[in-house]
Amino acid sequence: MNTTPKPSPLGRGLSALFGDADASYQAPSARAVTVEPSKAGSLQRMAVTWLQSGKYQPRRLFDEEALKELANSIRERGILEPLLVRPLAGENRYEIIGGERRWRASQIAGLHEVPVMVRELTDREALEFGIIENVQREDLSALEEGEGYKRLLEEFGHTQEALSKIVGKSRPHITNMMRLLTLPEGVRKLIAEGKITTGHARAIIPAKNPLAIAQEIVRKGLNVRQAETLAKRDQDNPEIHKPRVNAQDADVMALEKELERVIGLKVKIVTKGKSGTLTLHYTDLDQLDDIIKKLRG
Repeated sequence: MNTTPKPSPLGRGLSALFGDADASYQAPSARAVTVEPSKAGSLQRMAVTWLQSGKYQPRRLFDEEALKELANSIRERGILEPLLVRPLAGENRYEIIGGERRWRASQIAGLHEVPVMVRELTDREALEFGIIENVQREDLSALEEGEGYKRLLEEFGHTQEALSKIVGKSRPHITNMMRLLTLPEGVRKLIAEGKITTGHARAIIPAKNPLAIAQEIVRKGLNVRQAETLAKRDQDNPEIHKPRVNAQDADVMALEKELERVIGLKVKIVTKGKSGTLTLHYTDLDQLDDIIKKLRG
């Protein structure tokens, strides 16, 4: 008996889920009539009113002009790739896992139904495939990508090493995308609006006042190297001549900020090779008592 484990489709995009059916699929006319859905796992057509946005959709922004362009293409050629959906509790309700842009554009184009592949997926698989598909298409912003990675790590217990294999990205890339989430809301807004680049944002993470620097970058049109210079001048304890901040130091600072946000205490991490110390600073006995309770479980 063959005991070779079946390879996981994760990391190979939605085409791995469609299988052989995808190869024979022909895009139908946009003037099709709604039909009753068949069993899960088959390629079929489904009413757009039976579909809803995915709970674990990593995308947050959908460009209206881009949707109109896609709608025009759908009017001319139909939908060339099916949507991936999973059934929800209740009659004729399905959640979109991959292809929400096509669903939105189809409604603009006036379609009453769309081609879909129905699959039974867990919440974790839904988020994994949503991120994989968008990353492969380069449809996610840096912040959306980082938020997706963060959810997989925190909500579903992934390690960065496992996540790296699933999405096909290096561990430093995943770390860098997540570090952007430690920036203030004002800076994240400038990133989302395209006023500063991901390179600018990474450069100012260690700064004492990253928002002020980000605004100066926009105002003066500074490049990434100039942003790095401003960030170094703005770091804590400017009277101390600190050595050049390398990537490891920046990662440690970002981790300190993230821990401070989660536990509500000042955190200091000192690394010495592969070892180091983690220090939690409390301001009163109540905070100390809370720390002890958490450590005792």
